[in-house]
Amino acid sequence: MTNDRFSRQSFLGQNSQSAIQTATIGLVGLGGGGSHVVQQLAHVGFLDYIVYDGDAADESNLNRLVTATEVDAEKAVPKIDLVRRKILSIRSDAQVEAFPCRWQERPEALRQCDIVFGCVDGFNERRELEVACRRYLIPLVDIGMDVHLADDEAPRMGGQVILSMPGSPCMTCLGFLNEASLAREAARYGDAGPHPQVVWPNGVLASTAVGIAVDLLTDWTRSLRGPVYLLYNGNDGTVTKHPRLVYYPGGECPHFPTSHAGDPVFKRL
Repeated sequence: MTNDRFSRQSFLGQNSQSAIQTATIGLVGLGGGGSHVVQQLAHVGFLDYIVYDGDAADESNLNRLVTATEVDAEKAVPKIDLVRRKILSIRSDAQVEAFPCRWQERPEALRQCDIVFGCVDGFNERRELEVACRRYLIPLVDIGMDVHLADDEAPRMGGQVILSMPGSPCMTCLGFLNEASLAREAARYGDAGPHPQVVWPNGVLASTAVGIAVDLLTDWTRSLRGPVYLLYNGNDGTVTKHPRLVYYPGGECPHFPTSHAGDPVFKRL
């Protein structure tokens, strides 16, 4: 590696590359959005990864999985192997600790992370991952997109990027997670079918999320001081602050007090 490999991102700050290269990044979900995230993280210079996904590539993934080829789909190569190959092809000295399972089966590895990216489907998956990250005071960057179809109207493509930062508003505070949406999802469990997915919104959301993570580590914008809840409108190609931020009253998150961090403490009764 030559000395000028990262010279064009030196604007991030004098010690920015050291902060990037010494950070441990967790990725939960290595599908459409997650595959974009890992590719960009490797190009930026991250070296240490903890990744989770129990699925393998198939033909239906090839419209959005940027780590996979037709041969990978034919051979049903596990997504964690695709991600490891992609990272090492860009950063040969990277370390990738990969778990071919749901993160809930091996959650202890997440405790090592400085930042976690959540690229998962469903509200309950997000809630469980946020609970784990909050307990160990780890920033969680969540991304997601969907396409809504309604009668004869044009499809509506939307998505979000949310930074769940310890001490700051959580996804429940911001109104993204609520009991009604969780209940509706539970009622549809096993009957929802495949969600519409295409490559370009995943790329937009992943790029935005990576930018937030880099800013957290380097403070290059000197402006990432409050909650982040971004709304993606795929029909007009915009990413804007979510209107719900206007109504958030501020203050520490009541759902995850920082005093409740760490392993649970059990008392003898």
